Amino acid sequence: MNKQIIAAIDIGTNSIHMVIVQVEPSLPSFTVIAKEKDTVRLGDRDAATGKLTPEAIKRSLATLRRCKELATSLKAKQIIAVATSATREAPNGEDFLRQIELELGIVVNLISGQEEARRIYLGVLSGMDFNDQPHIIIDIGGGSTELILADIHEPRFLSSTKVGAVRLSKEFVTTDPISDGELKVLRAYVRGMLERSVEEIWHNLQLNEVPRLVGTSGTIETLAIIHAKEELDTVPDPLNGYEISRKDIEKLVKKLAKMSYKERLDVPGISERRAEIIVPGAVILLEAMRMLKLDSVMVCERALREGMIVDWMLTRGLINSRLRYQNEVKNRNVLKIAHKYHVDLDYSQRVTKFALSIFDQLQGKLHSWGIAEKELLWSAAILHNCGVYVSHSSHHKHSYYLIRNAELLGFTELELELIANIARYHRKSKPKKKHEPYDRLTHKQYQLMVRQLSAILRLAVALDRRNKGAIAGVDCQYDSHNRSLQFQIKPSEAGDKCALELWNLSYKKEVFEEEFNVELIATISETKLPVASINI
Repeated sequence: MNKQIIAAIDIGTNSIHMVIVQVEPSLPSFTVIAKEKDTVRLGDRDAATGKLTPEAIKRSLATLRRCKELATSLKAKQIIAVATSATREAPNGEDFLRQIELELGIVVNLISGQEEARRIYLGVLSGMDFNDQPHIIIDIGGGSTELILADIHEPRFLSSTKVGAVRLSKEFVTTDPISDGELKVLRAYVRGMLERSVEEIWHNLQLNEVPRLVGTSGTIETLAIIHAKEELDTVPDPLNGYEISRKDIEKLVKKLAKMSYKERLDVPGISERRAEIIVPGAVILLEAMRMLKLDSVMVCERALREGMIVDWMLTRGLINSRLRYQNEVKNRNVLKIAHKYHVDLDYSQRVTKFALSIFDQLQGKLHSWGIAEKELLWSAAILHNCGVYVSHSSHHKHSYYLIRNAELLGFTELELELIANIARYHRKSKPKKKHEPYDRLTHKQYQLMVRQLSAILRLAVALDRRNKGAIAGVDCQYDSHNRSLQFQIKPSEAGDKCALELWNLSYKKEVFEEEFNVELIATISETKLPVASINI
């Protein structure tokens, strides 16, 4: 594969960031060739409704338009984009994302706080050598703070807490300079909000391990720049690896808290918009360091944007060295959720085998879905019965809810919605417009995907009706002239007529036949079937 230029855009609560990189698949690595940032304050939401304001949306669209123009001018092959805290929480967040796609042609994926933390970890790992030492990563955003405990092999603990520099500034700061009373309340609130994450980090550290603290984000970089100007009279370039002691952070917080907004503007290194929120952001860092009992923080300039690039490379098989573990993150998390809800994995894996076999054999004949859709089908097939954990009655609906609200790392919000919908329609009613989760899928293509993949899953479920592996495999023969599909079924035991499976297949096939406009004819075969590939 040749070198490719890729742009990654992070639509945050305070700012929109873009990084443009040149990916070198043969190494594999990437080189940053351009960066763009604008403080759009998407988090300045309407106090009464919680909605993104028209002004913030207008600022964001203007910035995204510039980002797209820059990416196009540098011949970027693809723009990948995510939205985080502010868009996640706003009632009109999804409308905003649809507007971006409609006006600019940029598809933005909404990601959870946990997924944001995972990609931050990937970004930091790509720019810093962890060696054998555990690292705690803190990323202070406008609307949330991510705390991550990780080593070179894996993230041991991921968290996202609703404390961010913009959020706290709006909710707690009314005085200028901030009063002692407000500062005290702010510090106590931050400690309370971070307490659970800090406890989990301590729980996941081994007795003799001494972690190193790594800080990313504009707040920490700004504090580093102020510190460097005061101590060194110059700012290191790059800032990556610059270290600040907790004592010096304490001095900076004390100094900045006593200043008015206008006085902070005169401090070298603080931008106009950063001056408004630097005190709450610095308090988050200081309180986290105190709670974690860590004496210094090291700056890492790589974070979410670079993590998006690493994730993009992983999903395309371009990285298989020290980050190989991360390539399995989706599969491992699906299986973790299956275990959590006591899914019968032997049964689920048989159903999954049938679903992927049918998918592969019909690819290019009855459908044109690719590896990404196959991965969604795999996930839905493994988890399709998880709703039984709640109740057997209407368990397909419970499956939708559990999957949709599970912390499935590696997936975007859209992918979670698709997996949940595919699983939901493995039985009973077919997808209908009156079903709100299905109807709110933003594109007809996504609705088509749900209809076709869930129809395949229905057949797979029928093929293990007795939950005992009675069927060893199925050979699909499509006759395009007669629009017929022959299912030659191979029993696991000679002489088994698989009557219950055939009956269930005849009951379930109607939705499949209607969706693909074919007649499905199933017969028992006594000849040995070829084993279909089910790799995903």
